[in-house]
Amino acid sequence: MIPPFDHVAALIRDVAHREILPRFKTLGAEAIHAKSHANDLVTDADLAAEKALTAGLLALLPGSRVVGEESAYDDPALLDRLRDAGWIWIVDPVDGTSNFVHGRPTFAVAVALVRDGQTVAGWLYAPIGDEMIHAELGKGSWSADRRLTVGAPDRPLSALTGNAGYRVPAALQGRIGQQMRHGSAAHDYMAIATGRMDFAVFRRLMPWDHAAGVLICQEAGAYVALLDGRPYAPSIREGAILTAPGIIPWQQMAAALKP
Repeated sequence: MIPPFDHVAALIRDVAHREILPRFKTLGAEAIHAKSHANDLVTDADLAAEKALTAGLLALLPGSRVVGEESAYDDPALLDRLRDAGWIWIVDPVDGTSNFVHGRPTFAVAVALVRDGQTVAGWLYAPIGDEMIHAELGKGSWSADRRLTVGAPDRPLSALTGNAGYRVPAALQGRIGQQMRHGSAAHDYMAIATGRMDFAVFRRLMPWDHAAGVLICQEAGAYVALLDGRPYAPSIREGAILTAPGIIPWQQMAAALKP
């Protein structure tokens, strides 16, 4: 059974205020570490927040397991749990770590709950601004008591704003509206679900970056799928995700983005 949404939200908010916000703009060099390369960063805030979230989530749902970004970096075999039956929490303690390190406000906490390989609930929380969004499979996306809806799907590509990647592909240049990137997948998904942005393309498929956000956008009315048309699942790590306000703009963008 999914724990009460407000209990999970309270845990996320509490951990952010105890472990993340006090370190914002105060981190010394000794608290920032490189992982796979110089731009792949982890901080003491990531590590402390993941530890606290893991303990709290396991207490909220006894018998569940957790796949966190930082623990999975240390033990990649943890990713295999996403193919198992049962309840799995997926945690990104600080999505947008580079923004966090450089004092930019676009970082977030992402938590998803997966049952038997399918995402059934998700939470995205932006500590700066105290914005919390959550969704449950089949029951909509919500910000407090406000049900969320993506932007109108019947607009031309030239009217759509979003993230087409680090560089706008040649096939989309001049065809889409404003290019917008937050440097945080969670912030992109939150902007889409609230109608502040229309589309996003993601080519790096790690489950903590997308499991919560994909569900939240789908439940807000977006059309989300891999570029080859397959539905997204947290266990998928190859390919690219495209989210758009409806199937027609999705098809138009997917046709332009496919190799």
